[in-house]
Amino acid sequence: MASAVRFEYQILGPGEPWNSPSNSPNLNGNIYETQDGLYDVAWSEIHENQLVTASGDGSIRLWDVMINDLPIRAWQEHTREVFSVDWSNIQKDTFASSSWDGTIKVWNPERPRSILTLQAHHSCVYQALFSPHQPDLLASCSTDGTLKLFDLRSPSYLTSGPNATNTFLNPTSAPVLTVPASGTEVLTLDWNKYRPMVLATAGVDKAGKIWDCRMVKLTGGASNGGQVGGICETQLMGHEYAVRKIQWSPHRPDLLATASYDMTCRVWTTSPAPGMPHLLGINDLHTEFVVGCAWSMYEEGVLASCGWDGRLNIFRP
Repeated sequence: MASAVRFEYQILGPGEPWNSPSNSPNLNGNIYETQDGLYDVAWSEIHENQLVTASGDGSIRLWDVMINDLPIRAWQEHTREVFSVDWSNIQKDTFASSSWDGTIKVWNPERPRSILTLQAHHSCVYQALFSPHQPDLLASCSTDGTLKLFDLRSPSYLTSGPNATNTFLNPTSAPVLTVPASGTEVLTLDWNKYRPMVLATAGVDKAGKIWDCRMVKLTGGASNGGQVGGICETQLMGHEYAVRKIQWSPHRPDLLATASYDMTCRVWTTSPAPGMPHLLGINDLHTEFVVGCAWSMYEEGVLASCGWDGRLNIFRP
């Protein structure tokens, strides 16, 4: 397990102490110090001991947990904080990063420079994730309140419309679909692992939302980025403050977790029994903002959460 720490500028590698259930042993591991805060971390899909981090100084670094102190590779292309990194689980030699500079970059760990840059939004891109079903499909969410899908096989650019502020050096990339997900910032998204075009989003409006992105209406030519759509199937209401992280279970198509600034991590179902609520449980052991949560890939029903209180909690909802 790995976690990125923004306020202490560290990576906690396998074995760094975390808070675990009372019947579980304490685990210890590696700490790597960096010169700036870290916003995200993703394990490599091609090397079990490697991971990539997103840094506040705009850099991306590749680490090997068998090597102490220094990263084995580093890239510096983003001009603002890098807010997310995601390693493709299909095209395993590829990962993506998103930044406050409005761009998404696609990388190969063996290359010295990015292999593709998308000018995805005109404001902070909080998260960019590869589809677990189609290797060339990428989703992003942003300060502008939208969820966007990009097809990396045929990148194109906006040529008209209110958002077409193209320049020779800074062309605006055209998504294959734009979902107006919220009237305020969308902070997090995730792909459903079993339903290929279903995604979840959450953010400042305090609600988790489930989107069926098969539903599209054309408002202009496809080359103009005119495809707008997405049907909101379900809204998950209950958090008292912004939702910082949302993630589908890797083991069930109806189960997902959220982490919020209200200091709770909550578990939901999108298909409750008749008369029952969507909310299945609340974990309120954190004493500060909860900013991350993740399901175990290998042990069904195990969830981890992390917060500004410096705690990494592992529990069964």
